[in-house]
Amino acid sequence: MSGKRIAVLGTGANGAGIGADLTRAGLDITFIEQWPEHVAAMRANGIRVQMPNRVETTAVRALNLCEVATVRENFDLVFVLVKAYDTRWACELIKPVLGRDSLVVGLQNGMTIDDMAEVIGVERTLGAVIEVAGNMFEPGVVNRQNPPEESWFAVGSLDVSTQGREQEVADILSHAGTVEISDDIRSSKWMKLVVNAAELVPSAILDLPLAEAVDVPGMRAFMLECGRECVRTAVESGNQVRPIFGMSDAGTDDPDRFAEELLDVVLDRFSLPDTLTTVLQDWRKGRRSEFAEINGLVVDEQHRLGGKAPANERTVELALRIERGLLKAQPSNIGLLL
Repeated sequence: MSGKRIAVLGTGANGAGIGADLTRAGLDITFIEQWPEHVAAMRANGIRVQMPNRVETTAVRALNLCEVATVRENFDLVFVLVKAYDTRWACELIKPVLGRDSLVVGLQNGMTIDDMAEVIGVERTLGAVIEVAGNMFEPGVVNRQNPPEESWFAVGSLDVSTQGREQEVADILSHAGTVEISDDIRSSKWMKLVVNAAELVPSAILDLPLAEAVDVPGMRAFMLECGRECVRTAVESGNQVRPIFGMSDAGTDDPDRFAEELLDVVLDRFSLPDTLTTVLQDWRKGRRSEFAEINGLVVDEQHRLGGKAPANERTVELALRIERGLLKAQPSNIGLLL
């Protein structure tokens, strides 16, 4: 056991699955969650994680958001798994129960590291990349499509003040998947954004599982263009093309080709035939999604650079129409995308 007090802030599908892994490893884990029915279910029955090869039910300690005010002892480590657009307020919520040497790690989509560092302090912030597929439609029950032996993470420092502490987090997170330490976590997160821009929102616009969306005529090419625009934006912003997901560095000299390789890895290793992206899950639940923090970030960065990202712009336009109720997510939207 590490002896650290650890919180998982945001225990939806990924947060609850990871938190269960860490709890089963004997670590001191507290779940902090904003869905009251989910907290009640976990308190009554534990968290049930349904994986392709097994089912695990784990007794956990779960708090509602409002109960963070009752915490009297600081957390040494906090994993943040709320939606990207909730990052700032979530960090403000947890800030009073952090010590001077505590660490906060965002296991999220999008480039949330700067928001976290501004609130928490760069000296207490580590960046991370996560690749886990799962969903949750019932309180207390996670459908995790990548068990720990198939899940992947990277962690890395943003500042010299945290260099050398990455291994502390990697050792703990290794109970939930394979963990690598990145010496350029910002670039690593941009590479994950390449995949997210290609798959999450475009496939959701068609209201199809990821594997089915890719097979729609013209869709794979469109998704690849979203990813290629993103990787070009990353490079133009001063970031490096670098391997993630355990890939080799072969092909990193060709950004467009590397974007395609990234998408293929996600489709082949981290997706099942019925995998729904997080964006589609949100829309089916009547919730807003992270499109602005994914494809919208590519568009905004290109605008800052004086360029354009047409495929990502079209994706943002249609996603905004869907969230405003002006358009229904459906397969026929392929015509609008193309």
